[in-house]
Amino acid sequence: MRSRTLVSTTLTLSAIVALGFGLTAARREPAVMRVDFGKTVTATNPAYDARINPAADPTIKEFIIPITHDTVEIAKGVKYEGWTFGGTVPGPVIRVTEGDLVRIKVVNKAPMPHSIDFHSARIPANVAYRTINPGDTISFQFTARDPGAYMVHCGTPPVTMHIMQGMYFAIIVDPRDGWGTKADKEFVLVQSEFYTKKDSTTGAITPDWQAAMRKTASYVVFNGRAGQYKEAPLKVDVGDRVRLFVVNAGPSFDSDFHVVGAVFDRVYPDGNPDHALEGVQTYTVPAGGGVVFETVFDRNASGEGLYPFVTHSFADAEKGAVGIIQVGTPKQFTTMSH
Repeated sequence: MRSRTLVSTTLTLSAIVALGFGLTAARREPAVMRVDFGKTVTATNPAYDARINPAADPTIKEFIIPITHDTVEIAKGVKYEGWTFGGTVPGPVIRVTEGDLVRIKVVNKAPMPHSIDFHSARIPANVAYRTINPGDTISFQFTARDPGAYMVHCGTPPVTMHIMQGMYFAIIVDPRDGWGTKADKEFVLVQSEFYTKKDSTTGAITPDWQAAMRKTASYVVFNGRAGQYKEAPLKVDVGDRVRLFVVNAGPSFDSDFHVVGAVFDRVYPDGNPDHALEGVQTYTVPAGGGVVFETVFDRNASGEGLYPFVTHSFADAEKGAVGIIQVGTPKQFTTMSH
């Protein structure tokens, strides 16, 4: 009887210990955030959704990114066959935190070879950025070591063609300890150029390679469509600190970013809060670069009203690189000069 009791007690203790180890192992299993951009598509109507949410908590983030060829609108009423990440131009925004492990899976659903190039990743190009043939998939991972606003693009030659066709998006890497301020609203703006011509037979708008080589853009745009934020402004409240992640996809022009009627009280050229510039009117974002801007729409200064944002290279602004930040609920205007 004592022997059976001893065996029973031993088995019970073993079960408890095993259960404890199981629970400990479960607790140690890191949480993983997974996003499939084939299923989670960025809204583009009435405008590309420039708002961005804070980075999710899990320190491992996985993203599935399909490559497709889709019809997009690059100016009001102008349809165009774009080459896309995730079905939109630009592609979806990725946001992570410094130190996160970022896992990428790219699926080429397009009829031609493409690739992907993360400016935020320290990784051998021959490992991660190699050609992906139609129907193929590539997977890789990297640790997000450097905070900032970065470009992601297709790097398949000729690179100019793949970028001018729409193959780019932004990845935001937040500093581990934050930006040093608390933003009330955050937006991502990706500037880029389109080079187009009209097919004399079909009337379709098609890419113009010679114009791209001459750097004579047909449209210069924020988030893939000329002038879209004039009719659908970015909306904030009086008193808001607004953080703008501005990435310049090019392929060839700089962006001289400026908000009319406001001054940037903080600009982070390299994503390091310790290097923040103060009191900046205009700051250049090079092709292939990204800069973080902040301004506050104080009630007694830049309060309620309408504030155009532009590239201050005004020939480019005239081609579509202009939008409006609406602060509060001001009366609308019909004309504005600067």
